[in-house]
Amino acid sequence: MARSFPTKNDLPAKTRSAMTGLLNDLLASAIDLRLQTKQAHWNVKGPNFIALHQLFDTVYTNTGLWMDDMAERAVQLGGVADGTLAGVRQRTKLKAYGLNTVSGDQHVAAIASALSTFGKMAREAIDAATKANDADTADLFTGISRGVDKDLWMVEAHLHAKR
Repeated sequence: MARSFPTKNDLPAKTRSAMTGLLNDLLASAIDLRLQTKQAHWNVKGPNFIALHQLFDTVYTNTGLWMDDMAERAVQLGGVADGTLAGVRQRTKLKAYGLNTVSGDQHVAAIASALSTFGKMAREAIDAATKANDADTADLFTGISRGVDKDLWMVEAHLHAKR
């Protein structure tokens, strides 16, 4: 178990510990998602280069905001935010990003898949936080879920153009 710190937060210690673990699980996948979007941003090729380059940068920025919110919530609960590479490797639920991903369509498909996985995780986290009677953490995950769904819509729109 990670170290914890005293707090006057009135949630039970068991709840705070469980939520810190959950927050760190999603934080790891968010860090991975952010790195994947930057990988796509740097390496995208093709006729829609500038639109995708900018879109991936937007997803990168949004993911950074979610990461910060989750990390700060973990610390508010008296926990420790684990943003280490070792923590990300151990906890991420995202598929590894392929270095052979080159075309715009390949990057769009990979980022859409990562966003979909992360969005599912956020919705599951809403349920877990609600069951733990931590309305604030559930609300945080609700906001993240809403943002992920919007980014997924924006990314998937590029896949639908060819159908």
